[in-house]
Amino acid sequence: MSENDQFDDPVSDFEIDHDQMTELFEEHVKEGELVVASEILPTGLPIIPLRPRPAFPGIMIPLVLNGQAQVAAMHQAMEHQVQTIGLVMVRDLDKEDDIENLHKVGVAAKIVKVLHSEKNSAHILVNSLERFEIEDIHENDISLYARVRYHFATELSGNAELRAYSMAILSTLKELVQINPLYSEEIKLFLNRSSMDDPGRLADFAANLTSADGQELQEILATIDVRKRIDKVLVLLKKELEVSRLQTKISKQIEDKVSAQQREFFLREQLKAIKNELGLEKEGKDTEIEKFQERLEKLTLNEEAERAVEDEMEKLQLIEPSSPEYNVSRNYLDWLTILPWGVYSKDSYNIDKARKVLARDHYGLEDVKERILEFIAVGKMKGDIAGSILCLVGPPGVGKTSIGHSIAGALGREFFRFSLGGMRDEAEIKGHRRTYIGAMPGKFIQAMKTVGTSNPVIMLDEIDKIGASFQGDPASALLEVLDPEQNGSFRDHYMDVPFDLSNVLFIATANQLDTIPRPLLDRMEMIRLSGYILEEKLQIAKRYLIPKALKSHGLEKGQVTIQKTALRQIIDGYARESGVRNLEKQIKKIMRRSAMAFAEDESLEKVSITRQDLESYLEKPVFTADEIFEGIPGVVTGLAWTSLGGATLQIEATAMRAKAKGFKQTGQLGNVMVESSEIAYSYVMAHMDDFSCDADFFDQHFVHLHVPAGATPKDGPSAGVTMATALVSMITGKRVKKKLGMTGELTLTGRVLPIGGLKEKAIAARRSGLKVLVFPEGNRNDFEDLPDYLKEGLEVHFVKTFNDIYKIVF
Repeated sequence: MSENDQFDDPVSDFEIDHDQMTELFEEHVKEGELVVASEILPTGLPIIPLRPRPAFPGIMIPLVLNGQAQVAAMHQAMEHQVQTIGLVMVRDLDKEDDIENLHKVGVAAKIVKVLHSEKNSAHILVNSLERFEIEDIHENDISLYARVRYHFATELSGNAELRAYSMAILSTLKELVQINPLYSEEIKLFLNRSSMDDPGRLADFAANLTSADGQELQEILATIDVRKRIDKVLVLLKKELEVSRLQTKISKQIEDKVSAQQREFFLREQLKAIKNELGLEKEGKDTEIEKFQERLEKLTLNEEAERAVEDEMEKLQLIEPSSPEYNVSRNYLDWLTILPWGVYSKDSYNIDKARKVLARDHYGLEDVKERILEFIAVGKMKGDIAGSILCLVGPPGVGKTSIGHSIAGALGREFFRFSLGGMRDEAEIKGHRRTYIGAMPGKFIQAMKTVGTSNPVIMLDEIDKIGASFQGDPASALLEVLDPEQNGSFRDHYMDVPFDLSNVLFIATANQLDTIPRPLLDRMEMIRLSGYILEEKLQIAKRYLIPKALKSHGLEKGQVTIQKTALRQIIDGYARESGVRNLEKQIKKIMRRSAMAFAEDESLEKVSITRQDLESYLEKPVFTADEIFEGIPGVVTGLAWTSLGGATLQIEATAMRAKAKGFKQTGQLGNVMVESSEIAYSYVMAHMDDFSCDADFFDQHFVHLHVPAGATPKDGPSAGVTMATALVSMITGKRVKKKLGMTGELTLTGRVLPIGGLKEKAIAARRSGLKVLVFPEGNRNDFEDLPDYLKEGLEVHFVKTFNDIYKIVF
């Protein structure tokens, strides 16, 4: 069944004003139609469902009837002499107008006038009379028909308590009228039809006046007791009063804000007009265009960029500033004109100055410094260093980023650094297309804008940690940037014009090369930073880290001193990694504890840290001295390379008598290392006669090879000779020389192949106190290239076959 609409404002919907409604009322009085309700109201009524709110007695309301059933109910009522219908609100607004969905209490209403009537719709004016309660209801043809029992209003004007309640309602209505004058028309209409001395009628009128929810109003309609009804109406009125006050407050705030904005707008427009008349200011668009033209006078753009600027300038002049396209065009021109087209800083190729800058900023790393000086010298001979891409490879904390700063300082160039670690979107490299909202150029164009020159030093940090995702592959996007043959006309997606990056010196940093794509690796020149030995860390701490930590903690020079023996213990026991980052953390921890001591004891002047004090400042040492197990058959020290630098490995071999031979490896060994151990096992088993051993040894023993520490994963081929030596030592019972370490890849024929990371392994050997080292013959040149301070005091043997090792180590 269709819904019907109920209107509280008959003026707007049916053009019936207050005077017309009064005339209708008086007309019915003259005709004698308004008589006592209890005498004329029938007990059977056609029912019209109401939504979204109920009708109240004593109120004249217009109704819009929709649907055949409601129009039929109206006609059925019109056939009766009193022309009365029942108005009952539905329970659920979303359900059909069926019997189950109707409330029990409604209002009987007399049809005063039919304003419009058609087959399926009608507009009527009704005068609601009395409450009723449905006793029985059923469908009559196509409409609803109910037998009802009325609850007639009683005379209560003499009740003093109810009169007081009525006064409270009137007082609240008075406040509502002051806030919202629209209520005054409703009150006038009520006064013409009812008396203020009737508390029940007054309560019904007041409830109908509110904007409360339909179910709340139905609850009031269903409240027959006048005292309880007034209580509920007063609560609704108070809520209505608060809502009206809040609406008034919000409206006033909005009006004040709008008024202030309008006033400011008019004042600004007047000021702009005055300035234009005096020639003090031009239109915003003209100012922008002049700014762009001033920038272009200092730049040297290529032909394509010039055409793009001209086209965009013409476009900008035609676009209104209020257009969204205006900001897009203005931002594009801003980027085009702010880039350093043809602007270069003057390079400094002074070798002595560069050497001093590198020596000032870094201690040690002599081979790296020499390589950088050679690089600058080549630039001096050529006249430029275009097309150069360096990659500094080394463990964390060895100074890769700071070396990039030093190179920029030595050349007199601007420096810009950004990290590639975790980058997954190629738009970070090549920019977004201008069709996207919030589009902007990539990192390289942003770098050009920031530094203001076309030949800066750009550091690409953590290039080995670049990622890839569904948004693209940034490593592939870098191929164009880092290719000297292509980056002379680098085309950013946002700029869409070529920009010359060939004069940029790119310096990448990485901890390892394995994760860098091969095509990208081929475009870069490697410079390895292997790390620092104890003596170098000692000097770095004295010259750089301690003064820096004193300054950052508000301490004066000399207030805190760390004795040399204590510093050595910090390096060896707390910060043994290849870099100095952890060493700096330990020094800062000491400075914090010292600052606490100065704060608590103002009479304290100096703090001196000795080796014995370290545990109170830094707790127990993290590292103990490398335990080189010497004098034990079957135990040999090997040298290994890790991403954090060099390390020593203790390889242990033991054998257990068994009925059948067998071989087992433990220590979290990788596939390559397992294969190396099997090669060593096979080689030793095949050459037992060369070592004067019992040929049946392996047939009668189960051999177990272990590489501590068991929780650390290990892999690589360079432990092959060490494993074979451990097996020979175990079988023969011979002990290897003291303070001996070795590295090298072993083949099945006994040849010793060269390995990588020799410098890191040499540093690890010195740190662990090894004096005799065995390296493959193929690494002789690598060892000779090491600094003298690394080679000093070492007895080094270069071997071609395992037989050479056998002659040396036992």
